[in-house]
Amino acid sequence: MTISFPHTGSLFPLVFLAWTPLLLVEHNIYRQNYRSGKVLIHAYITFLIYNIGSTYWIYYAIGGEVGAIAAYFLNGFIMATVFLLFHWTKKYVGQKEGYIGLLFFWISLEYVHYHWELSWPWINIGNTFAIAPEIVQWYAYTGVLGGSLWILLVNLLIFKILNNVVFGKESLKVQTPLIYVTAGLIIIPSIISFWSYSTYTETQNQVEVVVTQPNVDPYNEKFSSDVKKQVDKFISKADELITENTAVVLAPETAVSTPFNEATYKNNPVMNYLQKKVNSWGNTALFTGASTYKIFDHKNSRASKPINNSNDFYESYNTSALITKRKPTEFVHKSELVLGVEKIPFSNWFPWLEKLSIQNGGTSGTLGVEDEPKVLKTNGFTFAPIICYESVYGGMIAAQCRKGAEAIFIITNDGWWENTAGHKQHASIARLRAIETERYVVRSANTGISSVINQRGDIVKATEYWVHDGFRENIQLNAEPTFYVKYGDVMGRSFSFISLLILVLTAVRYLKRFGTSI
Repeated sequence: MTISFPHTGSLFPLVFLAWTPLLLVEHNIYRQNYRSGKVLIHAYITFLIYNIGSTYWIYYAIGGEVGAIAAYFLNGFIMATVFLLFHWTKKYVGQKEGYIGLLFFWISLEYVHYHWELSWPWINIGNTFAIAPEIVQWYAYTGVLGGSLWILLVNLLIFKILNNVVFGKESLKVQTPLIYVTAGLIIIPSIISFWSYSTYTETQNQVEVVVTQPNVDPYNEKFSSDVKKQVDKFISKADELITENTAVVLAPETAVSTPFNEATYKNNPVMNYLQKKVNSWGNTALFTGASTYKIFDHKNSRASKPINNSNDFYESYNTSALITKRKPTEFVHKSELVLGVEKIPFSNWFPWLEKLSIQNGGTSGTLGVEDEPKVLKTNGFTFAPIICYESVYGGMIAAQCRKGAEAIFIITNDGWWENTAGHKQHASIARLRAIETERYVVRSANTGISSVINQRGDIVKATEYWVHDGFRENIQLNAEPTFYVKYGDVMGRSFSFISLLILVLTAVRYLKRFGTSI
């Protein structure tokens, strides 16, 4: 699985075989009636390797080494436990029901990974095709979970063929019908997708944008040096590139790195400087990142922290800001937060966990979030404001498109992990958001890969890593909803419900057997 995943091998066709060895091991344990613990051990080793191999780069974040190791072991264990549930269903209900259960359990896990306290959908297996948009254009109907189901189905068919030959002692010739079905399951969706990709006609509604990449060192410069000088790095690029047709300039996540109070932002020198700059640009707006906070006279949320010697509370945010000439600055807060840095899981029940937050530069500890997905409007069009890690959450972005977003603007800082696979994976996964929504995606990275991605997932323009850069590009707006935009993760919701029913059935069958044995 690791060598199939983007930029840790990128050999994506191998994902159709990647699960087969583990399925064969599990079946041998089942046949020999060994203890179920053996399945858990083998599955844990498999998924631990997958977690470490595919996201090894997390370890490169200074100060986050312990958190990275914990993530590898915890997420590997969660995956292994779900695989064990499949084995139990197979053992106590039946083989056919077990393999059906595997499909439902795994898709449910990936769906839950978008919504719970330990949310980590980065390595959901459907993301494997982030570098091959030509063969997954049907993500516009299913989202990433459709790709995960595709992978599992093919692996189960290949396992069935090998099982018949290895354990059933059948000849390979007898497997011909299964081989044809397996080949068809790989080829037919790919051909349909490639046809859709080749014949796709973009919705034409052109807007000019300017993308900046200031390349500020996140460890040694961003949160310790003069903010005005940092801002000038993207302003200078913008001044070079803006034309009278430019609708928006994009600057990256936390481009304004010193926190300020949103209620009094007009008194902030850097925000005043940016407002004057925007005023001088005519109709061009600025979409940028900032570190902000609010003051409350009550505990507003789990992110609220008491102010010393006061009855008030403050709440910090990772914020996107839209600065225009004619109306007050609008702020939207990042809502899908990075575990361990911006969000401490379960700290609403155990507040002392906040002391374990990773100090990774800037504000640490649990941040405040929006109550619901938001969109921003400027110069006659609407866009989805996305900050960094949020770009992995297809369901959230689909919700923003339902609210009218005609393009997706991502601001990020991908300089935490050195020149590893991390920033490349992040940039590639954004291509799947373009396919799911049929919207242009524009990425402005502090450093990493700033890019423009078209409605079918092609990279139109991109920068290099660790360079001060910028570019101007035309994008096409699209307000038409895809099936995925309209209905979201239908598969995830329905599979999760059916998974609960299968779990109940498994528990009932286990209790019956347990009672009989007594």
